[in-house]
Amino acid sequence: MSFIGLDKKKTEKLAVKLNNLLADYMMFYQNTRGLHWNIKGEKFFELHLKFEELYTNLLLKVDEVAERILTLGATPLHTFDDYQYSAHIKSIKNVSDGKQGVQTILEAFEILLVKQRELLNLSADAGDEGTNALMSDYIREQEKLVWMYSSYLNK
Repeated sequence: MSFIGLDKKKTEKLAVKLNNLLADYMMFYQNTRGLHWNIKGEKFFELHLKFEELYTNLLLKVDEVAERILTLGATPLHTFDDYQYSAHIKSIKNVSDGKQGVQTILEAFEILLVKQRELLNLSADAGDEGTNALMSDYIREQEKLVWMYSSYLNK
Protein backbone atom coordinates (compact mmCIF):
# COMPACT_ATOMS: atom_id res chain seq x y z
CA MET A 1 0.00 0.00 0.00
CA SER A 2 1.09 3.54 -0.71
CA PHE A 3 0.70 6.44 1.68
CA ILE A 4 -2.53 7.41 -0.09
CA GLY A 5 -4.02 3.93 0.35
CA LEU A 6 -3.61 2.61 -3.20
CA ASP A 7 -1.97 -0.60 -4.38
CA LYS A 8 1.68 0.23 -5.07
CA LYS A 9 1.95 -1.95 -8.19
CA LYS A 10 -1.09 -0.27 -9.71
CA THR A 11 0.17 3.21 -8.88
CA GLU A 12 3.54 2.41 -10.45
CA LYS A 13 1.79 1.45 -13.70
CA LEU A 14 -0.34 4.59 -13.53
CA ALA A 15 2.76 6.74 -12.96
CA VAL A 16 4.45 5.30 -16.06
CA LYS A 17 1.37 6.07 -18.16
CA LEU A 18 1.07 9.53 -16.61
CA ASN A 19 4.72 10.24 -17.43
CA ASN A 20 4.03 9.29 -21.02
CA LEU A 21 1.04 11.65 -21.00
CA LEU A 22 3.22 14.36 -19.45
CA ALA A 23 5.70 14.01 -22.32
CA ASP A 24 2.87 14.45 -24.83
CA TYR A 25 1.57 17.47 -22.99
CA MET A 26 5.01 19.08 -23.05
CA MET A 27 5.41 18.47 -26.78
CA PHE A 28 1.90 19.79 -27.43
CA TYR A 29 2.63 22.83 -25.26
CA GLN A 30 5.81 23.68 -27.15
CA ASN A 31 4.14 23.11 -30.52
CA THR A 32 1.31 25.43 -29.55
CA ARG A 33 3.80 28.11 -28.42
CA GLY A 34 5.42 27.85 -31.84
CA LEU A 35 2.06 28.18 -33.57
CA HIS A 36 1.28 31.24 -31.46
CA TRP A 37 4.59 32.87 -32.38
CA ASN A 38 4.63 31.95 -36.07
CA ILE A 39 1.02 32.16 -37.23
CA LYS A 40 0.45 34.43 -40.24
CA GLY A 41 -2.34 35.32 -42.58
CA GLU A 42 -5.93 36.38 -42.64
CA LYS A 43 -6.93 34.80 -39.32
CA PHE A 44 -3.79 35.93 -37.46
CA PHE A 45 -5.50 37.86 -34.67
CA GLU A 46 -8.09 35.17 -33.99
CA LEU A 47 -5.64 32.24 -34.03
CA HIS A 48 -2.87 34.09 -32.21
CA LEU A 49 -5.24 34.53 -29.25
CA LYS A 50 -6.66 30.98 -29.45
CA PHE A 51 -3.18 29.45 -29.47
CA GLU A 52 -2.19 31.56 -26.46
CA GLU A 53 -5.33 30.45 -24.65
CA LEU A 54 -4.50 26.84 -25.47
CA TYR A 55 -0.84 26.89 -24.42
CA THR A 56 -1.76 28.64 -21.16
CA ASN A 57 -4.24 25.84 -20.44
CA LEU A 58 -1.69 23.18 -21.41
CA LEU A 59 0.88 24.62 -19.03
CA LEU A 60 -1.59 24.19 -16.16
CA LYS A 61 -2.20 20.59 -17.18
CA VAL A 62 1.54 19.88 -17.35
CA ASP A 63 1.83 20.97 -13.74
CA GLU A 64 -1.23 19.00 -12.63
CA VAL A 65 -0.04 15.80 -14.30
CA ALA A 66 3.47 16.17 -12.87
CA GLU A 67 2.05 16.75 -9.39
CA ARG A 68 -0.21 13.72 -9.75
CA ILE A 69 2.84 11.60 -10.62
CA LEU A 70 4.54 12.88 -7.46
CA THR A 71 1.41 12.15 -5.43
CA LEU A 72 1.58 8.56 -6.65
CA GLY A 73 5.16 8.34 -5.36
CA ALA A 74 7.02 8.55 -8.67
CA THR A 75 9.24 11.13 -10.35
CA PRO A 76 7.91 13.13 -13.30
CA LEU A 77 9.93 13.29 -16.49
CA HIS A 78 11.60 16.66 -16.72
CA THR A 79 14.03 16.80 -19.63
CA PHE A 80 13.31 17.51 -23.26
CA ASP A 81 15.24 14.36 -24.18
CA ASP A 82 12.79 12.34 -22.06
CA TYR A 83 9.83 14.13 -23.60
CA GLN A 84 10.98 13.54 -27.17
CA TYR A 85 11.72 9.90 -26.46
CA SER A 86 8.43 9.18 -24.66
CA ALA A 87 5.92 11.32 -26.54
CA HIS A 88 3.71 10.24 -29.40
CA ILE A 89 3.12 13.88 -30.30
CA LYS A 90 6.05 14.93 -32.42
CA SER A 91 7.47 18.44 -32.62
CA ILE A 92 6.41 20.67 -35.46
CA LYS A 93 8.58 23.38 -36.94
CA ASN A 94 7.90 26.59 -38.82
CA VAL A 95 4.14 26.11 -39.19
CA SER A 96 2.60 29.48 -40.03
CA ASP A 97 -0.53 28.42 -41.90
CA GLY A 98 -3.65 28.58 -39.73
CA LYS A 99 -5.41 25.52 -41.12
CA GLN A 100 -2.27 23.41 -40.86
CA GLY A 101 -1.80 24.63 -37.29
CA VAL A 102 -5.36 23.76 -36.31
CA GLN A 103 -4.97 20.34 -37.95
CA THR A 104 -1.90 19.61 -35.80
CA ILE A 105 -3.87 20.63 -32.72
CA LEU A 106 -6.65 18.18 -33.61
CA GLU A 107 -4.11 15.40 -34.15
CA ALA A 108 -2.55 16.12 -30.75
CA PHE A 109 -5.94 16.06 -29.03
CA GLU A 110 -6.67 12.68 -30.62
CA ILE A 111 -3.47 11.26 -29.11
CA LEU A 112 -4.21 12.79 -25.72
CA LEU A 113 -7.81 11.62 -25.63
CA VAL A 114 -6.87 8.01 -26.38
CA LYS A 115 -4.22 8.03 -23.64
CA GLN A 116 -6.48 9.75 -21.13
CA ARG A 117 -9.27 7.22 -21.71
CA GLU A 118 -6.76 4.44 -21.07
CA LEU A 119 -5.70 6.18 -17.85
CA LEU A 120 -9.35 6.61 -16.91
CA ASN A 121 -9.83 2.85 -17.09
CA LEU A 122 -6.58 2.05 -15.26
CA SER A 123 -7.28 4.55 -12.51
CA ALA A 124 -10.82 3.20 -12.05
CA ASP A 125 -9.38 -0.31 -11.68
CA ALA A 126 -6.85 0.97 -9.12
CA GLY A 127 -9.49 2.88 -7.16
CA ASP A 128 -7.50 6.05 -7.86
CA GLU A 129 -10.18 8.71 -7.79
CA GLY A 130 -7.63 11.55 -8.03
CA THR A 131 -6.25 10.45 -11.39
CA ASN A 132 -9.69 9.36 -12.54
CA ALA A 133 -11.25 12.76 -11.86
CA LEU A 134 -8.36 14.55 -13.55
CA MET A 135 -8.65 12.44 -16.71
CA SER A 136 -12.43 12.75 -16.76
CA ASP A 137 -12.20 16.55 -16.55
CA TYR A 138 -9.57 16.68 -19.30
CA ILE A 139 -11.57 14.43 -21.62
CA ARG A 140 -14.76 16.47 -21.23
CA GLU A 141 -12.95 19.74 -21.87
CA GLN A 142 -10.92 18.45 -24.81
CA GLU A 143 -13.85 16.81 -26.58
CA LYS A 144 -15.49 20.25 -26.72
CA LEU A 145 -12.26 21.80 -28.02
CA VAL A 146 -12.06 19.14 -30.73
CA TRP A 147 -15.57 20.04 -31.82
CA MET A 148 -14.66 23.74 -31.91
CA TYR A 149 -11.35 23.34 -33.77
CA SER A 150 -12.97 20.87 -36.18
CA SER A 151 -15.68 23.42 -36.89
CA TYR A 152 -12.97 25.91 -37.79
CA LEU A 153 -11.79 23.48 -40.46
CA ASN A 154 -15.41 22.75 -41.51
CA LYS A 155 -15.05 19.05 -40.65
